[in-house]
Amino acid sequence: MYAIVEIAGHQYKVQKDQQIYVNRLPQAEGENVSLDRVMLVDNDGKINVGAPVISGATVDAEVVSHLKADKVVVFKKKRRKGYQKSNGHRQYISLLKINSINV
Repeated sequence: MYAIVEIAGHQYKVQKDQQIYVNRLPQAEGENVSLDRVMLVDNDGKINVGAPVISGATVDAEVVSHLKADKVVVFKKKRRKGYQKSNGHRQYISLLKINSINV
């Protein structure tokens, strides 16, 4: 059984006991989150598609931890001009553990 849910503007395919990285959520570590933007549920070949979401369907998850993603290095250079600039960015993310999918 799997579901496709929308979390903070991004769509994720999730299954029970799966861990996923999403953009930082406002909940504290250890808190439970109920995700109600469920767009599709596949229950052993029986597919239920929402338009755009399935009413009454939820995905229960737990915030395992808050952390930062790997650094993305942005390096700009113009040859023969003496111009080079380096910049980096680390995105704040949350680790979610999917507990159950309720239809």
